[in-house]
Amino acid sequence: MKVLSMTYCLFAGLGLAMSVLTAQAQDASEMLKAADRFRMSADNLQVETQINVVNADGSPDKERRYTVFVQAQRQSLVLMKSPAEQGQKVLMLGDDFWLLMPQSQRPLRITPMQKLLGDASTGDIATLSWADDYTGKLLGEESCAASAQVPAQPCWHLSLSARRKGVTYQRIELWLGRVKHQPLKADLYVLSEKLAKQARFVFDDAAAPALVTEMVLTDQVSNHKTTHVRYLSRKVRQVPPNWLNPMFLVTNPPLD
Repeated sequence: MKVLSMTYCLFAGLGLAMSVLTAQAQDASEMLKAADRFRMSADNLQVETQINVVNADGSPDKERRYTVFVQAQRQSLVLMKSPAEQGQKVLMLGDDFWLLMPQSQRPLRITPMQKLLGDASTGDIATLSWADDYTGKLLGEESCAASAQVPAQPCWHLSLSARRKGVTYQRIELWLGRVKHQPLKADLYVLSEKLAKQARFVFDDAAAPALVTEMVLTDQVSNHKTTHVRYLSRKVRQVPPNWLNPMFLVTNPPLD
């Protein structure tokens, strides 16, 4: 009887541990979905985006404008609007990325780590969903601050592992607000497990955040510049299917 009792306790303990792990995984998944809603307010969006690069001494470096059509099922089209890049486009279909040049009749394969400007890569502005691209693990509650200028607050620490190889970062350490699960800051790691960038998120209203208005990227590898990705406007828009076809886009059609 004693052996049976010990065996029962062992299996009961294992069952409880599995239940806790399952609950944590579900909690992490729901937290990521909530965090995504602060960056992407609908499945199909047109996002007017501005990227500014600031040197380590605080002086301005470069500025570019982009129109980004973020669509359902991991599809995005980026139109480059600044004179230096006029006519160039980036198309994302799942794990596949293409660069389309106005004078070329052939789409060029690129990776999501392809630099756009400063430390902002194609994947940084073409993808806005963590829940679709990563598996999250809840590590626990911590006190954290998005920056030195922001008071520390209780937050959740999640560790995200890429579901596939075609994502921008293979691992993300993410900190979310304790109650609303808004994204506060993130450490972004590449395939070699090197910390490539750190990100912090700025909101429309610090007291009652509803949308991320800016993502600030700080280089951790080389130049230590700061890149500000500003979301100037968002509106619901589903683009025609042919806009997501690379062979259609190489004809340089007008996209209005």
